[in-house]
Amino acid sequence: MSVAFIKEESAETAAETLLPDRQISPHPNLVTEAGLKALELQLRQAREAYDVTRTIEDVNERRRQAAGPLRDLRYFSERVRTAQLVPDPTSSETVAFGSTVTFSRDDGGVHTYRIVGEDEADPKAGSISYISPVARRLMGKAVGDIVAMGDQELEIIAIS
Repeated sequence: MSVAFIKEESAETAAETLLPDRQISPHPNLVTEAGLKALELQLRQAREAYDVTRTIEDVNERRRQAAGPLRDLRYFSERVRTAQLVPDPTSSETVAFGSTVTFSRDDGGVHTYRIVGEDEADPKAGSISYISPVARRLMGKAVGDIVAMGDQELEIIAIS
């Protein structure tokens, strides 16, 4: 039955429960060990949040409260399913997935980032996604190499 034939509150509730899926990246889902554990934790938390909503008696409120956890369940289930665990680099000679790289910019700024998967990237906490423009330019480079990034040059000063 179409929600057009149901009282207004139900139509409103139906619209609230149709949340769009979180976008899944077209890139390979590379993850570090910590990244995989974080995805698994987020999946468990989404499942627990959904389970809590199943105890709500009012069907409209249950749908409203379950919308977010259901969307997260779909997203994290797919991300865990497609995760490709990449072991930590065995060498610090060149920048690779999982490396921590320190570089200086022309303006004197020095930055240190760990190159990680998309879901675990948090630049403010010192990690960037391997698909970010900076990471893509740095991958495969060694200490002392200089890469152009827009109107700046970045010089790699340490890899660990």
